[in-house]
Amino acid sequence: MATDRVGIIGGSGLGDALVEHFTDTETVNMDTPFGAPSGPITVGTFGDREVAFLNRHGLGHRLNPSCVPYAANIYAFKRMGVRTVLASGAVGSLREEIAPGHLVVVDQFIDKTVRRLGSFFDDYGAVHCEMAEPVCSRVHQAIVETARTLDCRTHDRGTYVCMEGPQFSTRAESLMHRAGGGDLIGMTAMPEAKLAREAQMCYTLVALVSDYDCWRPPEGTREKQALLAEIMANLGTATENCLELMRAVLAGTADLVDSECSCRASLGLAVWTPQGGLDAEKTLKLAPLFE
Repeated sequence: MATDRVGIIGGSGLGDALVEHFTDTETVNMDTPFGAPSGPITVGTFGDREVAFLNRHGLGHRLNPSCVPYAANIYAFKRMGVRTVLASGAVGSLREEIAPGHLVVVDQFIDKTVRRLGSFFDDYGAVHCEMAEPVCSRVHQAIVETARTLDCRTHDRGTYVCMEGPQFSTRAESLMHRAGGGDLIGMTAMPEAKLAREAQMCYTLVALVSDYDCWRPPEGTREKQALLAEIMANLGTATENCLELMRAVLAGTADLVDSECSCRASLGLAVWTPQGGLDAEKTLKLAPLFE
């Protein structure tokens, strides 16, 4: 398989439209030591770039955020040569100035998930990756600079609170997330970003704002169906904006894959268990992550 691919994780709306621009496509079904990924992975080329797309929620949007096989998704990408991940996901806004339909190039996360496999190394040893800067600053900047050339409102940074779900926030929780420094609320960024760091991959996330979270009650007395239709329309607008941004980033000249990036050596000082205490069979299973 090709190496130095750019991997894209998102929903079917974004993926179907983006994959139309791939050439030499192939559908890959893969198994991993962490189970099967969310679904088949579409690989191909976009201009001069080797690319791969994975629908995070699976075919037919059948996987809720707590059931997405994050470890299998990231492991599969790494084994098939993906070195940089461009992720996207829908969010609610916790800030007045971040309006529905906008995009946010996320730079920080607050992880409040509790039910998900958050590390590849639970049964291997003590492995501690640094996460102070949880996205690749180099790729983040490339996306920000590209967004400035487009006619869509894109915020350069934002803190994403990742809740467990699948239920939405209570109003008290939403107000707490605002008070705690969150700008966005979503359910899918974690542990995806942490696992990408453990896999020594560059990771960035573009958030698609669908609504204001429940800290801000809706105006008027509209029926719930009308509110839902409005949210879906906002998400449609944000998806179109994100599609335009992703196409422009892939068509651009930025070095999205760089073997010298610090993200590509995140395990260098992370393994604290002495070599003699590591199981050889498990080391072999995890070998792709150390490449």
